[in-house]
Amino acid sequence: MSTSKPRPRAWFESLRDPTERYPLDEVVYTDRSGGLLQVVHDMDALAETSAEEWKRIFESRAHRNEWPYGSGVWGKKEWVLPDIDNDNVVSMYEGHTNLFWAERYGREIGLEDLWLKLCGNSHTGSFKDLGMTVLVSQVKQMIAGGAKIPAVACASTGDTSAALAAYAAAAGIPAIVFLPRGKISMAQLIQPVANGAIVFALDTDFDGCMDIVKQVSEKDGVYLANSMNSLRIEGQKTVGLEIAQQLDWAMPDWLVIPGGNLGNVSALAKGLDMLLELGLISKRPRICVGQAEAANPLYLAYQKDFEVFEPIAARTTVASAIQIGNPVSYDKAVDALRRYDGVVEQATEAEIMEECASADRTGLFNCPHTGVALVALRKLQERGLVRSSDRVVVISTAHGLKFVDSKLAYHQMELEGIVSRHPNPPIELAADYGVVRDEMLREIERRFGR
Repeated sequence: MSTSKPRPRAWFESLRDPTERYPLDEVVYTDRSGGLLQVVHDMDALAETSAEEWKRIFESRAHRNEWPYGSGVWGKKEWVLPDIDNDNVVSMYEGHTNLFWAERYGREIGLEDLWLKLCGNSHTGSFKDLGMTVLVSQVKQMIAGGAKIPAVACASTGDTSAALAAYAAAAGIPAIVFLPRGKISMAQLIQPVANGAIVFALDTDFDGCMDIVKQVSEKDGVYLANSMNSLRIEGQKTVGLEIAQQLDWAMPDWLVIPGGNLGNVSALAKGLDMLLELGLISKRPRICVGQAEAANPLYLAYQKDFEVFEPIAARTTVASAIQIGNPVSYDKAVDALRRYDGVVEQATEAEIMEECASADRTGLFNCPHTGVALVALRKLQERGLVRSSDRVVVISTAHGLKFVDSKLAYHQMELEGIVSRHPNPPIELAADYGVVRDEMLREIERRFGR
């Protein structure tokens, strides 16, 4: 009787040399030349199931409770991490986030068919949950198989640390996070603290934190959980799969996404690649990445047709989660943009906050990073690249409640260097009916003309 392991259906592979491969249970983050790895799937095996059958399978699992397939990620397990034991999956039933028809906001900016993929409607309030469920599940399986992994660690500007801390806590695995001191919101800081992670607030920026986590990973055996670990990409790519499913397998004309460390855009494109290759969609959308002007190395490289890339010292931005000057996934992002006829735009601090405020007044509640994407969309309209009849999906990466400090400061007109155009501070009055009534009627007339 043969005791050989079954052939793996997914593995790590060098981006530069497809013959350089590693099993997913090996602790490895780069190829022999220092380049990034990717997870590669046995596409021939996946193609044995027809496109229509995959659609049926995905639909049958959505929003059900058969473990672990009710998750938006694990409902597509064969496309994500096919060889993992279901008992080792660590899931909060992430994914299946709302694709919100922004009808009123779209009408105000001249778009008939605008949608926001609200990835912040997730367990820890950001799209990072999608990748972390995959990475922590794989680590749990490795530990169950005898691997000596003392802890899982990440550098973060907030959202990654929250996702790692929550999923590691659920798995019973120690988590360590390195944060730039004083540069993330209080709501983001409390998440890893509350979930029991070892939290280090360092006197540096994200790139400095990234240097530290690489060292502890290399020298001390701590497992690296940043997006240079391509396991994360496998979960994050399901954003594109969900959008396709929610639009009845008809892709939009444009996908607009904010970019910092740039794992998200490469993940988005990877999901689209699989959909196209396996025949679930036939249309190839265009992709736009939005960056904050204060942290815009991809935008600067785009201005030179990606011929030159120079890391920068990222300046302070309200979009703190993308305050990154040396993105790890730059090469993957450029490759994705070239495949999807992509463009890059940037947004100033004032533009970010004003666009958030305008959109919020139509019923949204946007994080600053979504504001970056919305500014990028407006600039695509100004350039004539997005037409009024185009279907556009903007990826909203986090929940606005994680960034109440900057949003409140905007409405109280306390943001340095920004003169708020749409402030709406609370009106403080005495508890007197007549005074309240008179002010109420004045405000209704002033704001709504009624």
